[in-house]
Amino acid sequence: MKKLFSKYTFPILAACSMSLFTACDKDFAEINTNPNAVSVPTTAYIFSKALYDGAANSGNKGSLLFGLMQYTTSYNDVEGFGSKYTASQVNATGGVFTNSYPTQINEIGEVIKAVKDDPTKVNQYAMARIWRVYCFSRLTDLYGDIPYSEAGQGYNLSIFQPKYDAQSAIYADMLKELEASATALTTSNTSTFGNSDLIYQGNVTKWKKFAYSLMLRLGMRLTKVDAASAQSWVTKAIAGGVIRDYADIAKMSYTSGGQNINKNPIAWQLLNDNYLRADGINNTEGGKYQDVFINSLKANNDPRLGVLSVVYVNGTASSDESIQKGMPATINGTKPADFVTFSEPKQTTVLKVDAPLLLFTVAESNFLLAEAALRGWYSAETASSLYETGIRAAMQQWDLISGTTGTIAQARIDSYVAAHALKTSSSVAVQTEQIYNQVWVGLFPDAQEVYNNYRRTGYPALTPNVYPGNATGGKIFRRFLYPVLEQTLNRASYNEAVQRQGTDDLLTKVWWDK
Repeated sequence: MKKLFSKYTFPILAACSMSLFTACDKDFAEINTNPNAVSVPTTAYIFSKALYDGAANSGNKGSLLFGLMQYTTSYNDVEGFGSKYTASQVNATGGVFTNSYPTQINEIGEVIKAVKDDPTKVNQYAMARIWRVYCFSRLTDLYGDIPYSEAGQGYNLSIFQPKYDAQSAIYADMLKELEASATALTTSNTSTFGNSDLIYQGNVTKWKKFAYSLMLRLGMRLTKVDAASAQSWVTKAIAGGVIRDYADIAKMSYTSGGQNINKNPIAWQLLNDNYLRADGINNTEGGKYQDVFINSLKANNDPRLGVLSVVYVNGTASSDESIQKGMPATINGTKPADFVTFSEPKQTTVLKVDAPLLLFTVAESNFLLAEAALRGWYSAETASSLYETGIRAAMQQWDLISGTTGTIAQARIDSYVAAHALKTSSSVAVQTEQIYNQVWVGLFPDAQEVYNNYRRTGYPALTPNVYPGNATGGKIFRRFLYPVLEQTLNRASYNEAVQRQGTDDLLTKVWWDK
């Protein structure tokens, strides 16, 4: 065969050369065109993919942030990195960065490029810009300075080593983008993504509320670093109208069948990491709820305990609140003999793959508004009433996740609210702590947003785990590390970011955390 190839290659190539402009180019374009490829992309489909990927990469931090916020832990040092800060696993924090740019950031950028100059698609343009802010906000909040203004421009502008923008500049632009997009959205124009919009199915009014709700979230993020700007943006968001009704909750819907991209990303990752066997024993990575979380729920007689957790008794899941028990994060590498007795996420709620992923809720709006009221930035309602509404909303939203009505009995909600009233006669600090203790439970399983608020407010006042061989000296880390490859492939930009922001270290604070 080798001899035959050698024998006939030259004559064939020579013949082709002699007839270069005749026979050999006949049907060349047709032969080299993939009949299954799309020459003109369908923008609506790319938008759907950007939504899926943005939601998935926001949710897929699994054991890392779940462990860091002391919801879960593992006896396995690798899986338990988030709760143990084990030095050998620190580079795992670069995964969100690595996964974000080629997917959601690139995809939403292509959507914006396709619609921005078309005056008939003003709503599509605004919605895409809002989603781009959502994606970038989740990314910069984890890393600080990141590629932003030049991100996703490799194909369009041949920018293969994008600069890292300062987080202060990123925040300024994101807030400007939200304001411009919310203003541009109009019911007089019918250009939406329709059913390809997996969040609101093209509802312009709801997208506007989502934009102002994100403005409220990001504006409040500035309280430590620039209180005046924080107040200005929070006030503007409230005036624009934020999410206050269940029908307006920003959520991604999923199914139990089909491809994995169609499944709730938090539930799907938790299941695959640990809980597919559903017997309390054969947990692949050794994961269970952490004792800090379960002990808090039990101590506060929180009716969510039986909604979120189960203990397997003789192979059967039990939600009996009296037997729920969290596993200590200090267990050192060996599976405990009583492993089966520890609580783990419930299959019909937290692990429900066709449950919606809640991106911005009524509960979050009310908790943020309660803080704004405490600061004197909002006076139409009291901090106490907003705080109470936030608690009720956080409990009632489990109806959306479970797919049932009355998941938590109204009487138990009333009893809990009465027992945890805001201490209005105490200091602002005491009341703020109460609010963000409720955020810790009420926004679960959105561990990243809880982590963001923990860094900003210091609440809940979690006690770090001083574990042998940890990477932080027994401190809860303040940011994620850039991927190692950035030091090789984008060294100049990486070095500039590190010089400006500080050492690429887990304890270096991002701009708004300083």
